Amino acid sequence: MAVAVVVCLSVYSAGASAQNAAISEVLITGNPLGRDQTALPVNALGRADLLERGQSTLGETLNQLPGVSSTYFGPNASRPIIRGLDGDRIRVLNNSASSLDASALSYDHAVPLDVLSTERIEVLRGPAALQYGGSAVGGVVNVIENRIPQAEVSGVLGKAQLQAGTGNAERSVAGLVEAGNERFGLHLDGFDRRTGDVAVPVSLACDKTGETRFAKRICNSASQSRGGALGASTFWVDGYLGASVSTYQSEYGTVAEDQVTIGMKTNRYALEGQVRQLPGWLQSVKARLSHTDYQHTEFDNGTPTTLFANKGQDLRIEARHRALGGWQGVLGVQNESSRFSAIGDEAFAPFSRTRSQALFVHEELRTTWGQLNAGARWESVRVESLGNPELERFNEGIGSQKFSPFSVATGAVFKLSPAWRMTGNFAMTQRAPKDYELFANGPHLATHAWEIGNKALGLEKSNSLDTGLEWGSGPNRLNVTAFVSQFANYIGLMNSPDRRGDLPVQRYQGVKAQFQGMEASGRQRLWQNTATLDLDWRADTVRATNESTGEPLPRIAPMRLGATLVYGQGPWSAKLGADWHAAQKRVPEGSVATGAYTLVNASVSYRQKLDATVLNWFARLDNLTDQLAYSASSILTSTAFGKSPLPGRSLKLGVQASF
Repeated sequence: MAVAVVVCLSVYSAGASAQNAAISEVLITGNPLGRDQTALPVNALGRADLLERGQSTLGETLNQLPGVSSTYFGPNASRPIIRGLDGDRIRVLNNSASSLDASALSYDHAVPLDVLSTERIEVLRGPAALQYGGSAVGGVVNVIENRIPQAEVSGVLGKAQLQAGTGNAERSVAGLVEAGNERFGLHLDGFDRRTGDVAVPVSLACDKTGETRFAKRICNSASQSRGGALGASTFWVDGYLGASVSTYQSEYGTVAEDQVTIGMKTNRYALEGQVRQLPGWLQSVKARLSHTDYQHTEFDNGTPTTLFANKGQDLRIEARHRALGGWQGVLGVQNESSRFSAIGDEAFAPFSRTRSQALFVHEELRTTWGQLNAGARWESVRVESLGNPELERFNEGIGSQKFSPFSVATGAVFKLSPAWRMTGNFAMTQRAPKDYELFANGPHLATHAWEIGNKALGLEKSNSLDTGLEWGSGPNRLNVTAFVSQFANYIGLMNSPDRRGDLPVQRYQGVKAQFQGMEASGRQRLWQNTATLDLDWRADTVRATNESTGEPLPRIAPMRLGATLVYGQGPWSAKLGADWHAAQKRVPEGSVATGAYTLVNASVSYRQKLDATVLNWFARLDNLTDQLAYSASSILTSTAFGKSPLPGRSLKLGVQASF
């Protein structure tokens, strides 16, 4: 296994107003000890950030964070890409527990989470995400809600939000109420989001009704989504126990096919508790148990064609021990199981069952010069193909594979001065292949290919190293990050000369690969009096190479540079920013290069106090110049260029009330 060399100059890179809170916030993801700082590159988006930049998908909400792009399968299905890695190399969590769905299986499958019901999102990048498993080699996205109250609630509090948009005719409403006392806590939330076809700067063909028409809209991009949750907890002096039930439903168009829609539904049940101040070696124990029932049906002109379902459980137990020789840490176990099925015309993967057990440890030593972190995770993973009662081609491959991934990581923080810190992280990570990477054998219209798995695949192995440098003085700050990851067996979907009917054949293979790049962000106070004027800036680049062939890897975001002027005076704030995306000409054979473009955005907000209620009014103008642009990291760009450009000019208005 080749060793990756990385120079990372970033420790904590918070986004938008999370930067204003600086490093005083407690970071949940990647820091099980509950510290207010970490050696890892972390972005934290709080409620104010999500109000300002929230989109209808998780990927587009996080897009433009340093090192983060999105898969963008139109406005309704978009998963985060971190440092060029996507799919099952990015772990999406819901309140630090597994978010079970089928979004990594196909680009047109949406993540069943909506920022309207989210309190906070943390994005953990880099090697030390291994405590969440090999599927977090690229990073972790933790969507945090307070659906199981973890602390006492005093009286009644709540929020309500209304917003509307012009570019997609959006109409959204969301609200939550929490109530309780020193003994009990109750949480209730719900949301409803409705959008029409998205406006774009170019006229596109649309054949929804059997008659082709042209309009400056992305055909079949309308959506409806709604959901809610009920949770309750009981508290005592040294702990709590709570439970929640939540649901998410969505109906949306798949933009690659004008007459195909998806109806998605997921129900999630969770139980969580913690006991603190234990006697003896252990200080506290925290446990989370969840069960998810996910399914979605694909409809062709209203007729059901394929049903995807995924049911599973996730149990995670963390025990924090008292200091031993200065080291403090967490020991944990995790058990996950899921059962996947696909029935219908586009079932390109068989029924399958995946079970995994894991042991992990995270330790930290604080010193006069900084701190040391170390961690390890051992997993036992069994992946079984159960065939398919309707498709004979899957019944020939019935069987199971067993894997034992083992990952280790270490990191350090060096305090160079009161204003400067330097970090370094190194990890050796192993990932077990997924069910579809082993057993796929069928037509996948989202990739416009016949996909074939490889039962001979071994563990995906990578070495990653990053180092970081951060400077902060008053409102001014600077973060720079460079990274390299070397894969000895990168599992990818590779082109082949074969064809099945009118579809090209793509096969899952393990190749040598390297990812390297840099991320940077900062803030400079330009002027301060009764008002302030700041300049926020950001930049990132990643270069990914298939070292077995010498070709670039596909769907890699190009270099990006951005800057935003931030004005604040009393209850008013305003922003004007631009993000330049370079042309992406470094693509493998058969992929389409994309041109450079610049997106200009502006926003204004006003905070109004009315007795016990606070109103946050906001207006946001996206793509102010109505720039025609195509995402280099989208599968639509390489398979159906021109089918789904990025959204055009759009004005969004809204208000959030807190009481």
